[in-house]
Amino acid sequence: MARLSADDLGTLPISTLLIRQSIPASIGVLVMSLNVLVDSIFVGNWIGPLAIAAISVVLPVTFFVAALGMAIGVGGASIISRALGAEELEKAKKVFGNQITLTVVVTSIMVVFGLLFTNSLIPAFGGKGAIFEYAQPFYTVVFYGVPFLALTMMGNIVIRSEGKPKYAMIAMIIPSVTNLVLDYLFIYVLDGGMEGAAWATVISYFISFVYLIIIFRTNRSELRINASHFKLNFDIMKEIGALGSVTLARQAMVSLVVLLLNNILFNLDGEALVAVYAIIGRMLMFALFPVYGIAQGFLPIAGFNYGAKKYDRVKESIYTSITYACILGAVVYLGLFLFPVEIANLFLSSKPDLTSNEIAINKYVIEHIATAMRWVFAATPIIAIPLMGGAYFQAIGKAVPAMLLTLSRQGFFFIPLVYLIPYFYGEIGVWVSFAIADVLATLVTWWYLRREIKRTLLS
Repeated sequence: MARLSADDLGTLPISTLLIRQSIPASIGVLVMSLNVLVDSIFVGNWIGPLAIAAISVVLPVTFFVAALGMAIGVGGASIISRALGAEELEKAKKVFGNQITLTVVVTSIMVVFGLLFTNSLIPAFGGKGAIFEYAQPFYTVVFYGVPFLALTMMGNIVIRSEGKPKYAMIAMIIPSVTNLVLDYLFIYVLDGGMEGAAWATVISYFISFVYLIIIFRTNRSELRINASHFKLNFDIMKEIGALGSVTLARQAMVSLVVLLLNNILFNLDGEALVAVYAIIGRMLMFALFPVYGIAQGFLPIAGFNYGAKKYDRVKESIYTSITYACILGAVVYLGLFLFPVEIANLFLSSKPDLTSNEIAINKYVIEHIATAMRWVFAATPIIAIPLMGGAYFQAIGKAVPAMLLTLSRQGFFFIPLVYLIPYFYGEIGVWVSFAIADVLATLVTWWYLRREIKRTLLS
C-alpha cells in the first residue's frame, strides 16, 4: 500500500483516498474487534458464561474513561487535519502537545475516582449477584492501565489525521495480537482467571503506547513536538473540548445504555439474559468493523478538504463513504441473520465440569440469541448514514450539530423506547427498540445532512 502524505488528501481521487484510508482503518478495527471477540470466547470457554457477563459490565466503565483520550484525539485531529490543509504546521504541533497533556491529566483523575468507587460502580452497571465476583478483579486491574489505553486511542486518531493510516492500523493490531497471546498464557496456562485476563489487556495496550511514541519521535510523523508544545493553551483546549465532547457524549451514551440495559435485562430474567446481551454487545463491536473503518477513513479526507476549501471533494467524500458503508452493512446483516446460533456457540463453554447453573445459562442463551441478534442488527444496512453524518460535522468543526446527531440514535430515541416498549412486550421489546431507534436516527440525519450540503457545499 502506497504511503500517503497529508497533501495527498487534497489531490488524489476520493474513491482511491477512501480505499487507502479505510482499508487500514477497517483492518485495525477488525483486529481490535476480533481481539474483544476472541477474548470473550477465551473467557467464556476457560472461565465460564458469567465471566462474559462480567466483562460486559466492566468494559463500559473503563472504556468511558479511555474514551476521554479518544474524545481529545478526535477533537484535536479535526483541528490538525484542517490546519494541515491550510499549511499551518506549527498550529498542528501545538494542538498535538495539548492533546497529550490533557489526556494524561484528565484520565489520571478519572482513574483515581474510578478505583475509589469500585464497589458502587460495578453493581450500578449490572454487576449484581454472581456476576460481581467475576467483575471486581477484572475491573480493578484494567483501571490501572486505562491511561495507556486512552493515550493509545488519542495517538492512533492523530496519526490517521496526518494521512498515515498504515501506522494507525499497526497501533491497533499490536494490542490485539499481544492480548490474545497473553490471554492464553495468563488464563489457560497460568490459570489466572479474571485477573489474568485483565493483566493481558493492560500489558497489550502499554506495548501499543510505546510503539506510538516511537512513531511520533521519528521522521514517520510530521508532528515532532518539543516541550513548549505541551503547555496548555485555552483557545486550543476550548476547541478540542467542543469537538471532542461529541465523541465523549457518544461513549457516555453507550455506557449509559449498557447500564440501563443490564439492569432492565437483569430485572426481566436475571443473569442469563444479561449473558445474551453480553454476546450481542461483543458482536456490536465486531460486526460493524467495515462501517466504522470507512467512517474513520472519511474523517481526515473531509476535514483536510474542508480546510482547503475544496467543497466539491467534501461532498463527493460524503456520498461515496455512505454508499460503500451501506453496501458493507447489508452484507454484515445477512451473515448475522443466517448464523446467530452458530455465533453464540463460539462463546459458550462445553467443559465437562460446568455447574448446573452454567449449563442452564448456556441453554437459555441458545434459545434466546436468534431473535435478539436479528432485531438488534435489523437496521445495519442503513446505519452508515447517522455514523457518517455525525462524523462529517466533527470533521468540519461544527460541534453542535455533530453532538445532536450523535445523541439522537441512543439518547433521544433508544433510551425512551427501551423504557417504554419492554413495559408492554417484555424481552422482545428491548431488542425491537434497537431497530426503531436506528431507523429514526437515520431519517433525521439524512434530512439534516442534505440540508447542510445544500447550504454550505453548494453555495
